[in-house]
Amino acid sequence: MAKLTLYHNPRCSKSREALALLQKKKADVEVVEYLGVPLAKAKIAELLKQLGGDPMQLLRTKDEKYKAAGLDPKKTLNAAEVADVLAKHGELMERPVVTKGSRAVIGRPPERVLELL
Repeated sequence: MAKLTLYHNPRCSKSREALALLQKKKADVEVVEYLGVPLAKAKIAELLKQLGGDPMQLLRTKDEKYKAAGLDPKKTLNAAEVADVLAKHGELMERPVVTKGSRAVIGRPPERVLELL
């Protein structure tokens, strides 16, 4: 079984729940606390490709910090713009994100992470 990578914020209850689910299933998981070690634009771009679909799904546009960062929650950003925003404001990344190989899911609800097992 390929290793899973969990992009984790330990202060987020959904992220903690996703980690607990994976541990319960005894999954081989690498935990990346992305707020402690910010992700490079290239890594964010890779996550967006793995997720597929709308790049806006990786942004927490309803978070107060989104508007405080000078961003318009009604404006749609492309993948490069999303990568720029998240490289500067990692706390705005939707979490948790779990990857395996070429696929990724956002763990909302946390049970979605089990799709990669």
